[in-house]
Amino acid sequence: MISMFTVSFGFLVSAACGQLPTKSDQGFQQDVLQRVFASPGFAERFAESYLAENDVVPAVSADEQLVVQEVQQLLSEDNRDEAEALLKENLGLASSAVYDYLLANLYFQDEKLDLAAVTYESATRKWPRYRQAWQNLGIVQIKRGEFSQAIPAFVKVIEMGGGTAICYGLLGFAHSSEGHHLSAESAFRMAILLDPSTKDWQMGLARAFFDLKRWDDAIALTGNMLESDPDSSQLWILQANAYIGLEKPMKAAENFEIVDRLGKATSDSLMLLGDIYLNSELFAPAVDVYLRVLEGEGPDLGRLIRSAKILSARNANEQSKRLLGAVQAEIGQEETDPELNKEVLRLSARIASAEGEGDLQARILKQIVDLDPLDGDALLLLGRHAVRTSNDAQAIFYFERAMAVDASEADANLELGKLLSAQGKYSEALPMLRRAQQINPREPVQRFLEQIEKRAGRGG
Repeated sequence: MISMFTVSFGFLVSAACGQLPTKSDQGFQQDVLQRVFASPGFAERFAESYLAENDVVPAVSADEQLVVQEVQQLLSEDNRDEAEALLKENLGLASSAVYDYLLANLYFQDEKLDLAAVTYESATRKWPRYRQAWQNLGIVQIKRGEFSQAIPAFVKVIEMGGGTAICYGLLGFAHSSEGHHLSAESAFRMAILLDPSTKDWQMGLARAFFDLKRWDDAIALTGNMLESDPDSSQLWILQANAYIGLEKPMKAAENFEIVDRLGKATSDSLMLLGDIYLNSELFAPAVDVYLRVLEGEGPDLGRLIRSAKILSARNANEQSKRLLGAVQAEIGQEETDPELNKEVLRLSARIASAEGEGDLQARILKQIVDLDPLDGDALLLLGRHAVRTSNDAQAIFYFERAMAVDASEADANLELGKLLSAQGKYSEALPMLRRAQQINPREPVQRFLEQIEKRAGRGG
């Protein structure tokens, strides 16, 4: 039977996915998109977007052409405010879509993305085949995180013959963000075909392989990329995640160790490395890694406590205590949620019990009760320890306190009923046993209750 604390490959894959970009974690996407928008290629393309493409831009009248020329002259002289004012002055429902488009470009460059989107949309309504307006609208929507809306904009650009590497690459990111992994793969492949030197498109394709669980493809692609960029921690981690998907955790561990040697280990990558060692029953190395997590900023103490529980479940109590001591010290320094400290104390008490250290267990349980006087589990365990040490008065004291806690009321009544029965006080025990059975009916309790009822009926 698999232990409830077993670290499965599924857990490692799930944890690994936590390091990958998801719809709720756009950090990876934002880094890539910032590089794309800051690249010389993008700037060059955007500059070209001021130039007309005769087959996919609206015609302008002679008078409108004069305004456009004046706007372009003002822009060349860096008189942006005057150019914007001139466009607004001439803009109207019947004016050329070129006015809307040029004004939207100015909004875009000023990072007024809401105004830019509305104005690009106005241009596309006036001239539905306005390819440049559709492309820039898609880019604005990407920057605003409106990936589902960006997809049809880029598709229109491609349908009208404007499929550039940037267009396909951004379409790939939009599809990936919406969970359209096959479409994302196709878009990234086209981006790479048109621009094989941009690594962001290759990273996007690797991410698509990962999302599609095509581990071998992801490993092969990241391997090729690492040949030219061996210091990329992002690539090493992505490949490690793919190895976890293939259920080759020790290969993944090698990658995480490389990331560590590069000086780029993160709390997440170290936690995964520790989990791999733990799952492989390399307990001492696992704890060594977990302790390094505690040296970083904002360690996940709850996850470390979970690892300590797994160590204890694997009978690695010394290593579990080593980790627990470090976690407890961190909790004390940071004045963290008291609940975490209680978790540490509970596990410490279980380890003490497993090692036959009953008195140590009782001292730890009292610390828990000091933190939380209504911790029913701790009160029950203290009562049972008092029973084992023949301190009936103290046992009754703890059981009665536990009876006042809803979560432990049934068990506290049962324990007190058993204690009174052992003392021969059958009549006094019956109300407790009946109450325990009323709250949580159990067949063994029912049989014990019937036995005590018979003894009580005989005058016990």
